Amino acid sequence: MTWWPGVEVPATLRTGLGLDPTLLCPTQNKPWKKLKTVLKYSPFVVSFRKHYPWVQLSGHAGNFQAGEDGRILKRFCQCEQRSLEQLMNDPLRPFVPTYYGVVQRDDQAFNQMEDLLADFEGPSIMDCKMGSRTYLEEELVKARERPRPRKDMYEKMVAVDPRAPTPEEHAQAAVTKPRYMQWRETVSSTSTLGFRIEGIKKADGTCNTNFKKTQKLEQVTKVLEDFVDGNLGILRMYVARLEELREALENSPFFKTHEVVGSSLLFVHDQTGLAKVWMIDFGKTVALPDHQTLSHRLPWAEGNREDGYLWGLDNMIRLLQGLAQS
Repeated sequence: MTWWPGVEVPATLRTGLGLDPTLLCPTQNKPWKKLKTVLKYSPFVVSFRKHYPWVQLSGHAGNFQAGEDGRILKRFCQCEQRSLEQLMNDPLRPFVPTYYGVVQRDDQAFNQMEDLLADFEGPSIMDCKMGSRTYLEEELVKARERPRPRKDMYEKMVAVDPRAPTPEEHAQAAVTKPRYMQWRETVSSTSTLGFRIEGIKKADGTCNTNFKKTQKLEQVTKVLEDFVDGNLGILRMYVARLEELREALENSPFFKTHEVVGSSLLFVHDQTGLAKVWMIDFGKTVALPDHQTLSHRLPWAEGNREDGYLWGLDNMIRLLQGLAQS
């Protein structure tokens, strides 16, 4: 999701509008009447989404504003600011949006960064959230400190799988946040492949964020094949870009010393044959204690802070290579 670039969809496509992505990407379960009502009272979205289609993949459309000179304003987050500042002097710089610092607009702070879609004509966009978990260890610890049953998370759970709650949870019509957070990862390809598709918007305007239960390799492969419309040239460009990214990650001092959670890869291509991938969404990227590093490939066990980012990237590259060779 969590940006335009990403974008916390359902919940890596990732703002003061606060619109649910399913309203911007209506499905059969979200009638157009409801969408029209939203747009009627949010005229900004109509013009903004025309020029910035990644907004449709974001669960936080109100976090973004159009900047000047091909730039985007994203609501200020100190974690993201620190990460982007450091990444400007890291081997990963070519793979992240250029950062232009903090600006103020209407008494609100924004991180100003490059609009990654500026060079594309009618692009197709995909957000993939990377890693074997999408919550920080600290979030899990805090949630356990006050494990009160929550009806909203129960409703989210049964919307995906009515059989998921235990009999006790059904009786309470509520689940605790730790339970929900850990269950959520098990139903998507986050747990099986180390990444999950958050949302896709194709050049023809079709938009889909309904990937919460896309878990099996065959399912993910079909979605990716459809995203590129079987275009082998685009597939090969994506593979080459991801292989370059992997090399940069393995040589990045920043990556070795940070836990990268909730970050997405933004895939963009258009009819001209241009195809790029960038890392986006660093709101949950945190520095490790001094002298600690991560492999980003080892399985996560609570306390080791491993995020599975490279494990997911390895799987993604193999999957796309297979498609490109088939």
